[in-house]
Amino acid sequence: MANRGEIARRVFATARAMGLRTVAVYSDADADAPYVADADVAVRLPGNTPSETYLDADLVVAAALRAGADCVHPGYGFLSENADFARAVQVAGLVFVGPSVEAIEAMGSKLAAKELMQRAGVPTLPSADATGLVGVELEKAAADVGYPLLVKASFGGGGRGMREVRDPSDLADAVAGAGREAASAFGNGTVFLERLVERPRHVEVQIFGDSHGHTVALFERECSIQRRHQKVVEEAPSPAVDPDLRERLQDAAVAAARAIDYVGAGTVEFLLDDGGDFFFLEVNTRLQVEHPVTEAVTGLDLVRLQFDVAAGRPLPAEALTPTLTGCAIEVRLYAEDPSRNWLPQSGRLEDFHVPADTEFRLPTGPGVRLDSGVASGVEVGVHYDPMLAKVIAWAPDRTSAALALAGALQRARLHGLTTNRDLLVRVLRSEAFLAGETDTGFLDRHGLDLLAAPLVDDEGRRRHAVVAALAGAALRRSAAPALAGLPSGWRNNPTAPHTTVFDAGTVRYSFDRSGITADLDAAPVPLTVLGTDVLRPGRVRLEVEADGLRATYEVHVQGDRSFVDGPDGSTTLVEQPRFPEPTAKVAPGSLTAAMPGTVSRVAVVEGERIDAGQLVLVLEAMKMEHPVVAPAAGVVQALHVQVGAQVETGATLAVVADTEEGNSDAS
Repeated sequence: MANRGEIARRVFATARAMGLRTVAVYSDADADAPYVADADVAVRLPGNTPSETYLDADLVVAAALRAGADCVHPGYGFLSENADFARAVQVAGLVFVGPSVEAIEAMGSKLAAKELMQRAGVPTLPSADATGLVGVELEKAAADVGYPLLVKASFGGGGRGMREVRDPSDLADAVAGAGREAASAFGNGTVFLERLVERPRHVEVQIFGDSHGHTVALFERECSIQRRHQKVVEEAPSPAVDPDLRERLQDAAVAAARAIDYVGAGTVEFLLDDGGDFFFLEVNTRLQVEHPVTEAVTGLDLVRLQFDVAAGRPLPAEALTPTLTGCAIEVRLYAEDPSRNWLPQSGRLEDFHVPADTEFRLPTGPGVRLDSGVASGVEVGVHYDPMLAKVIAWAPDRTSAALALAGALQRARLHGLTTNRDLLVRVLRSEAFLAGETDTGFLDRHGLDLLAAPLVDDEGRRRHAVVAALAGAALRRSAAPALAGLPSGWRNNPTAPHTTVFDAGTVRYSFDRSGITADLDAAPVPLTVLGTDVLRPGRVRLEVEADGLRATYEVHVQGDRSFVDGPDGSTTLVEQPRFPEPTAKVAPGSLTAAMPGTVSRVAVVEGERIDAGQLVLVLEAMKMEHPVVAPAAGVVQALHVQVGAQVETGATLAVVADTEEGNSDAS
């Protein structure tokens, strides 16, 4: 398996069911990843970054040969759509589980693919190659395409190497930034310009071909809800596609596949406007991240079909005449903070549990499937995509699937890292989503101030803080040598309340014969504790009644952090030290790193006067670029990093302040 994480585990699951021996390759950063243990044998790829490891075709092929493999499954991302890699696999005497080298080459460049599709009669959008263009030439190409436009990576996907441009003054920076990001993610920085369709739906068709002349379409998926042009929610079928449109989409997709003699699993992507017209985007010559929703509505194991077709077998009857049953929705669960411009998160995943009926396989009836690349205790690093898992629900109708999926996500235990879980739940339960009103501008239109808000409201957060304080006390009391069963803080006589200081506020509580009295920052939190159980070290379950409603909360205490899970959602609280150590003074105007990463660009020089919002530098982490901009106008007093520098969270990158502040600081 020439890949990592969730897709490696997915492929291994089917391979085991088929009686195939499995081989994993892993970077140093992935040495303890769950997929490595899932394989029969694993081969180390020395290094951490994608370019050192999973993007090194020679290294991956050598690993396959060393392990005695006879075929290579590329998964998605990395080298999965690299024709040179597919060729190297075949030259080494191995079978590439994917389309022919010629088909990959034909679709490898999105520009060349568009020209080919035009000849095949598939509708396309105006576009232009931006390679090597600067100044007037670049401006002319953009004018010919027309604004607004997208800058897109020609040799990649997943939203990486993509920039939206509405103002010609932003064009040059967008082309340069997209090129850098594409080179990092795909090993090729070629980008092109394409007309932007306003508020389209992103609809794609799953195709499959075999070496016996069969080419089929396995219905459509809609992947319109996206952030940074990367899919977040995917479903099959699309709520916007009726039988007539489905037939036209499938006919166009099959025509595209036949134009390149396609064999194996692939996806033809389209943009669908509100008038029912659609336009070719690209052919992904691989399995898609969102393939489980197609598996759910067709009952087909697409990975098994890939292996069968690679072995020269014809597509089975159930694939040649597929049926569409029910509705399936998938969400991508990311370690990221939507409220902070989708800032990716890294660190230890203290607990990971999503209630699901099955892993990697379609439930036998309505239910939830989990495709995960992580487990409790895994360290999420900065070198790769921050996706933790895909959670998929199938039901006879779309609303039932959406609500089942939202419920599973809300009940999940996700401790240690900020995730997009609450946003996903709010999207799935929103009236607009349930009405099928989805397009690529969904998140922008409905606003992150609402969608990214925590599920737990203010009253709930106060209750969670008290519950966390009581759980911490219960854990301390359970270790007491005598009378461990008494509530911590209980007294026969009135006494001063016990105090726990969290980042969310100060909890004060006391017990007496009438029960508990508690407040957060002097605001009363009325509740009754009905039961407290210490489940195991660091884990407490409390049954609480508030406003006549009984509910059960589980608290996981890990060091100074308390993770509270309840029926209203989840909260993380950080207990503050009683005697905080003095912190080092940070110079006024300091710009600090919000995450570990590599400095990929420095856009200013010391002494330069810059405006508020002006780009200072760019950090690269988790295969994405993250701009660092000036919060206010001022002078660049200091630059503490240069291109290529590795920085940790909190590191001072630069100091931007007005001249008077800078001079007074220096004196």
